[in-house]
Parts: sequence; C-alpha cells; structure tokens
Amino acid sequence: MPASDNVKTASANRKAFHDYYIHERFEAGIELFGTEVKSIRQGAVNLKDSFCIVKDGELFIRGMHISPYEKGNIFNKDPMRIRRLLMHKREIRRLGARVQLEGYALVPLSVYFRGPRVKVEIALAKGKKLHDKRESEKFKDAAREMDKAIKERNR
Repeated sequence: MPASDNVKTASANRKAFHDYYIHERFEAGIELFGTEVKSIRQGAVNLKDSFCIVKDGELFIRGMHISPYEKGNIFNKDPMRIRRLLMHKREIRRLGARVQLEGYALVPLSVYFRGPRVKVEIALAKGKKLHDKRESEKFKDAAREMDKAIKERNR
C-alpha cells in the first residue's frame, strides 16, 4: 500500500502472507454500492478466503465478505457477491497472462480508504508448501529470540 497521510486501513488479509510468497503489489479501485461503503467504514469486511480472477478482460474479486449495513434495509446487497475491480486494461491483461502462464495467484492483501475512495491492494503471489510455511515460521522465531536476547543484554 503506497504511503500517504490520507490512508485508513479497513481490513487486512494477514493469512495471505502465511500462505503465499508475495511478488508484486498493485492498487485497484472497487465497484461498490453505498451501503457497502458504509459497512466498510465500520470495518465489517473480511478478506480471509478471497481471491481475484481475470474474466473477459475484467478483474473480479470473489469470496470477499462485506456484512450488510444495519440501517440499510432494502438497499443492502448480497454480502458474498462478486465485485469488479478497477484497473487499467493493459495491467489487467498483464496480470491475466502471468496468472495463466506462470502459475501465480491474485490475492487481495488489504482494503483501505484513500480519501473518500475505497481501494484494494492485490498481490501477484505464489503458494507456499507446508515445509515453506514451517521454514518461514522458524525464521520468525529465530529473529524474535535474537531481538529478545539483544534487549536483555542492553539492560
């Protein structure tokens, strides 16, 4: 997510960093209805099992759950509906080609507000195997232990 003083994170997909190697990150707009934006402002969005697909030259996000807005009555939409992401056509074509040919996956990392607009950070990612997950966990534990030892030593 590009650094800016007017960015407020609504939701992050921490599971993506555990399950995938992140190679490239992109920012995309998202096509939403008014009550969905209000729900996102309240933080009622879940990216845990979501993914992106390229279909007919358009980019879509599936599995993203936006809880219905409590005060929204008839204007609420299906929480699990497929939503269109907004990017330049050449970027979408390039992402689609890399997903098809090179075996990458498009994974949403976070949903955030940039000013009044809702943006989604998506990543071009490769899946981790079980032994890779264990190895990265081992590195994190070692780094944590080293930081702890340095802290104790400096006291």
